[in-house]
Amino acid sequence: MSSQHVKRVDLIFEKIECRDVLKKIVDMEPDAISQEILDSDLKGRGGAGFPTGLKWRFAAKEKESIKYIICNADEGEPGTFKDREILDQVPGKVFCGMAIAGKAIGAKMGYVYLRGEYKFLIPKLNKELIEFHKTMDEFNQNFRIQIRLGSGAYICGEESALFESMEGKRGEPRNKPPYPTTSGLFGKPTVINNVETLVHTVMIMNYGAAHFRELGTKDSRGSKVFSISGDTPKAGIYELELGMTVDEFVNDFGDGDTKAVQVGGASGFCVPRKKFDETIIGFEGVPTGGSMKLFNSSRSMYNVLHNYLDFFTEESCGQCTPCRVGCQQLLKGVEAVKQGEKNSKYLDELVKLAKTMKRASKCGLGQSVGNAFGSIVENFKEEIIY
Repeated sequence: MSSQHVKRVDLIFEKIECRDVLKKIVDMEPDAISQEILDSDLKGRGGAGFPTGLKWRFAAKEKESIKYIICNADEGEPGTFKDREILDQVPGKVFCGMAIAGKAIGAKMGYVYLRGEYKFLIPKLNKELIEFHKTMDEFNQNFRIQIRLGSGAYICGEESALFESMEGKRGEPRNKPPYPTTSGLFGKPTVINNVETLVHTVMIMNYGAAHFRELGTKDSRGSKVFSISGDTPKAGIYELELGMTVDEFVNDFGDGDTKAVQVGGASGFCVPRKKFDETIIGFEGVPTGGSMKLFNSSRSMYNVLHNYLDFFTEESCGQCTPCRVGCQQLLKGVEAVKQGEKNSKYLDELVKLAKTMKRASKCGLGQSVGNAFGSIVENFKEEIIY
């Protein structure tokens, strides 16, 4: 990879006929499909980075006759809008990825859990689904997909809260274990993958694992679709090779005065200018579900932090005390420091609270609040103190 520029890739939005990929896998053994995905080192593109092939293999080993594939299209992370574009431009590849996963684990039913604000996509998706099901019939594949619409709750991007929502219940995270591959939707073994992850599986089965491994690094194979926004002259959606430094990213997308990059949205990490060169965008550095926000010197990082804490306080489901109360106290705390009601040392207590939330919260929402909070307080304390 160049030390000056990031490598742009054009795989995700490449037009590929699902039937061409199905020809290659229709006679493959399920375990061979999972092995190809394992060999590619594909990790989940939703942000968590769990090995996709391993997840499929866990579900395949379950003896239940009913299993499910779910495409998590509840794209609610602030600053992330790449899944919307993928569903709009290449929905057939998403459905094809679900079919590949279905064959690998022995599932006959799949669901797309679509963000409520993306309701406008349903006519196009339904039209594409008709053609997809015809293709399945051509290959005698008994796999069907239905679309389920979310209702705008950020928490339902968490897999077990998504299951609860699909079952007609209040969207709240479940206790783990059991994990979804053992007991997911309706208590059945379930594989849930991000939109982009599923499209990558199509490309891997079409071109082979070795082709995918040519991109990226040892710990972050392949490419990633990024939603780029903020103080940049190139806002939009770009597919880039993983493993670049933040400095390389800023060289291509910054406005010449970038002082911070928020990697991974509100739940991600804020990287300051002094750490651009040493910070890698990938699983060996700072992973991201896709959101990349650039901030220049005109931005108040206190306002940025306050905005994130407002968001988390509003979106917490309230089920567990560390998240419900913790988000409120972090918000009140930074306001008190900014107004001079508390001294700067109080920020250290708030950082400790954020770390406690990471350990004690039930799901990823409360666990990730400390990412943005700690990184902004650590690197921009002078902008928060009264």
